[in-house]
Amino acid sequence: MIGGRKVIVVLPAYNAERTLERTYRGIPRDVVDDILLVDDGSRDRTVAVAESLGIPVYRHAANRGYGGNQKTCYQAALDRGADIVVMVHPDYQYPPERIPELAGLVASGHVHVALGSRILGGGAVRRGMPWYKYLSNRLWTWGQNLCLGQRLSEYHTGFRAFSREFLSRVPLLENSDDFLFDNQLLVQAVAFGYRIGELPTPATFSHDASSISVWRGTWYGLGVAAATWEYLGHRAGWWRSRRFDPAGRRLTVRAEVLA
Repeated sequence: MIGGRKVIVVLPAYNAERTLERTYRGIPRDVVDDILLVDDGSRDRTVAVAESLGIPVYRHAANRGYGGNQKTCYQAALDRGADIVVMVHPDYQYPPERIPELAGLVASGHVHVALGSRILGGGAVRRGMPWYKYLSNRLWTWGQNLCLGQRLSEYHTGFRAFSREFLSRVPLLENSDDFLFDNQLLVQAVAFGYRIGELPTPATFSHDASSISVWRGTWYGLGVAAATWEYLGHRAGWWRSRRFDPAGRRLTVRAEVLA
């Protein structure tokens, strides 16, 4: 716990057999109260490795996509009484040793969403981020900051922490089941007035790290632009989007847990 607040780490997993144990061993148990894994139809031994480590496993019979995996992760964490939820990729791209810092930022009450930024502090390319990914990251981030009035260093990190309030009150179920989920969630944070904070997080880029192809990355970039435009149009009253409507579909949470 941090300040009496229950911290749960969620691992959205897909074919993470080779790196799962290393990620799990790096999670600081003096701060983290619970760890759970959602397997998204892996074709390797991810589930077997998780069970051998004693990690509670939630299993999708068929692949639902990265965003669909996260939806299950956050629902399961809320069901288990989480006050702060930290998402860590089990591919060891992001150092789990930094979880206390990220969770602590949310526990401070200054922000509801905390991001482990690969860009802050520099050195992303030196650590292995491909140049084309770095440049596209900077371009998309510049554009969204300009449109959303933010000053984030990046919108595309997969190392994140959230407050229970944010996860239970924002209509996350209206978001994509694919990689665009991450970006839509941050646009929602801006739309609903939740504060976002960042901490520098040195990431490792290797062949085991999760990634998307250039083609899917291009579609992702178009989706980022669409998510931003969708919100701006909603805010201006040109159309209504359930993604930015308080009545949109949200995760469920028991009243006694939310209180």
